[in-house]
Amino acid sequence: MIARMWRGWAPLDKAQDYQRHYESEVAAQLTLGHGFRGARLLRHRDGDEIQFTSIAFFTSMQAVRVFAGKHPERAVVDDLARELLSHWDAEVTHHEVVADF
Repeated sequence: MIARMWRGWAPLDKAQDYQRHYESEVAAQLTLGHGFRGARLLRHRDGDEIQFTSIAFFTSMQAVRVFAGKHPERAVVDDLARELLSHWDAEVTHHEVVADF
């Protein structure tokens, strides 16, 4: 299994809106692809912002490409997310899951 990790930061007054966006729009896009195995959105106060960490799980890098396209190392950040976030990682990291409890 592959864990796709990404971070984005939102101002305090937009953090709840971004969280709702992730739970609805991003979740809908993730679940379209065969090989998607779930996701987690982590939230952490970082000064005057909220740092979000997204961890999405896929069966393989081929399944990641169904979601992310030809360049899976690039972050997928849609227009609404760009309006709600102050900044984000342009690239994601992929990790092999070696233990899952």
